[in-house]
Amino acid sequence: MPRPTGRVLTLLELLQSGGTRTVAELADRLGVEGRTVRRYVEQLIELDIPVESVRGRYGGYRLGPGYRLPPLMLSDDEALAVLLGLLAGRRAGLATAERTASETAAAKIRRVLPKHLAARLDTLLEALAVTDRPGDAEAPDAATLLTLADAVRHRRPVALRYTDRAGRLSERTLHAYGIVAHAGRWYVTGRDAGIGEDRTLRLDRIAHLRTLPGEFEAPDGAGAAERVLSGFAAAEYRHEVRLRIHGTVEQVRARLPATVATVAEIAPGAGEDPATERWLRVRLRAERLDWLPPVLAALDRPFVIEGPEELRDLVTALADRLAACARQA
Repeated sequence: MPRPTGRVLTLLELLQSGGTRTVAELADRLGVEGRTVRRYVEQLIELDIPVESVRGRYGGYRLGPGYRLPPLMLSDDEALAVLLGLLAGRRAGLATAERTASETAAAKIRRVLPKHLAARLDTLLEALAVTDRPGDAEAPDAATLLTLADAVRHRRPVALRYTDRAGRLSERTLHAYGIVAHAGRWYVTGRDAGIGEDRTLRLDRIAHLRTLPGEFEAPDGAGAAERVLSGFAAAEYRHEVRLRIHGTVEQVRARLPATVATVAEIAPGAGEDPATERWLRVRLRAERLDWLPPVLAALDRPFVIEGPEELRDLVTALADRLAACARQA
């Protein structure tokens, strides 16, 4: 339970977000009774904070005009780190139980930042998709993120220098669709204008980024996060695995997420309820196959291996080992 002083400061933050707040609303946000809200307001007035009482049906409390917090001196990198931390915490379920805390903290930081920086950070948050809990990889610098976010919002091409996983350096022109934080890494997805194909690039491999004149049309359809995840599932690897699994999409996704496999529903037969379990076509690519037999066993669903033959041999070998262990006294 927050201490009374903490609730008084939270009340101040709620009032600083603007507009008139009713007593009932403030009491609900603070988790107290209406008379306690009035007592907290009196404490703010004693501190020379101009809280005004608004009468009428939609009355309540508001801050007097002209009251502002003192400037918060943060560099671009510091402000970006704080706001992204709050955002990632909320989206990954790592925020405190009091949702008011993260909301008012983010509002306070935005309010006291210089207008140009606040606008750029809001642009980034609009362009950013977070797919899961944050990982341990180092984030790119603020300039890269903010420049790409501006390009996404205004549909401006960017020129960049990129180093791929083989160490090859190339100059590219990218039409960026969105920025995605996934599994501890940062990606930008868009169309490589030089080859006319969609690509997903890691931000930590980007250098010499600059905005180019002109605009481009963004395609309809899948969002940035979906494009990145489906791209991972379709990446080139040594083995192409083709399966049929009987069950629901949710059951398959529990063991084979979108970053690993694509799942397509096979049209139901005559009289078959499309909402029930049925055969699904699953495809994935992998450098190694030895991890797949335990995953298929853990699915606990009927499956058929359409290829490759090597996977059938591995599944058979695992089944033989399990049977041999079960027969031991």
